[in-house]
Amino acid sequence: MNLLHANDRPGEYPPSWYAETAVPHAPLPVLRGEARADVCVVGAGYTGLSAALHLAQRGYRVVVLEAQRVGFGASGRNGGQVGSGQRIGQDRVSALAGPGRARALWDVAEEARLLVRDLAEGMPGVDFTPGVLHACRSDAEMRAGHDEAAMLARDYGYGLIEPLDRAAVRAVIGSARFVGGTLDMGGGHLHPLNFALGLSARAQAAGAVIHERSEVIGIDHGPKVRLRTAEGMVVADHVIFGANGYLSGLAPEVEARVMPINNFIIATEPLGDRAADVLARPVAAEDSRFVINYWRLSGDGRLLFGGGESYGWRFPADIAAKVRKPMLEIYPQLADARITHAWGGTLAITMTRMPCFRRVAPNVLSASGYSGHGVTHATFAGKVMAAAVAGQAERFDLLAGLPQPRFPGGARLRHPLLVLAMVWYSLRDRLGV
Repeated sequence: MNLLHANDRPGEYPPSWYAETAVPHAPLPVLRGEARADVCVVGAGYTGLSAALHLAQRGYRVVVLEAQRVGFGASGRNGGQVGSGQRIGQDRVSALAGPGRARALWDVAEEARLLVRDLAEGMPGVDFTPGVLHACRSDAEMRAGHDEAAMLARDYGYGLIEPLDRAAVRAVIGSARFVGGTLDMGGGHLHPLNFALGLSARAQAAGAVIHERSEVIGIDHGPKVRLRTAEGMVVADHVIFGANGYLSGLAPEVEARVMPINNFIIATEPLGDRAADVLARPVAAEDSRFVINYWRLSGDGRLLFGGGESYGWRFPADIAAKVRKPMLEIYPQLADARITHAWGGTLAITMTRMPCFRRVAPNVLSASGYSGHGVTHATFAGKVMAAAVAGQAERFDLLAGLPQPRFPGGARLRHPLLVLAMVWYSLRDRLGV
């Protein structure tokens, strides 16, 4: 199934609070006829827009092809969290990549975090705010989190994570569900769709050309790559894939290693004075479940709460009901709060939960599979691939050298096997294992 068309109306953003509060932006033209480019970028999410911006700043002629709208996919629908480090803990990074590369991967993650913060500065409506709280459901998880914070301060010089006990966590998030946690003031949160629109505006100002409603339906590889759409073609020296979970047959070797999955978010009505009982500080929060819950307050005092798992390509018929259930497990006091928005989105994960960087062909690069850490790492991936096109491939090669196994079962069976795994981990979450 082509996920570009499975759950959304063509050319329309989902009915999200983000879309409702997006900065004004006019539709961009459909590609018609033949265009030539030094680099053609497929996908106008964080990866593609960042690549286009950094390439255009280097003087390259850049054409971006977006099947729907700028920020249409996960880039415009996610929880807005900007995390530090990699998606997995630094101890697991070290086990996967070895101690030497683990340090280098921490350094690029720090560069990624700072890149997002710096790019967000001055963008209309993005409102980057520091602070991500990780709330733990068991004493063992809390101890592991506190140990990781101490290790990062001692070995990596990262002293921005504060260990929290039960009382400290409850004082911030107003819920008795958690035994402790950590507060990372190096991370933060932002308006994800406005960040994508800000990247788009800056890329265009630097000279990149972006075409919306221009889905790539075929690609012919060679020294000059030809990318075909329904009404046109781009002939380019280089191609960058920034489509994440929406590759839809364009790069089978990447798709074997990257699995699209769905996640969901709701927005409550403005909570008024009650907002301080939900989050006493302007930080984002997430819990320690495998199927993670995450939440934060909007600028107008709504609770934006993400959670609930879906097995299958289709979104559930009643997204609000699905996400309301885990929200009320944490905040039963919000039982009477009206849900004003409910939306879903497709992200992509890998077996290792580390991003998948691949050379699809000598002149075709891809990055995807950010596994829930996409605001930070997708934006950085675009910059890394832009540098690689320009001949500075050290960081691309570092990331592409990570072990990145295929999902078992191949293209046909990988999704049923993932469903079985997710059911097992969801059961563990419910049993508190």
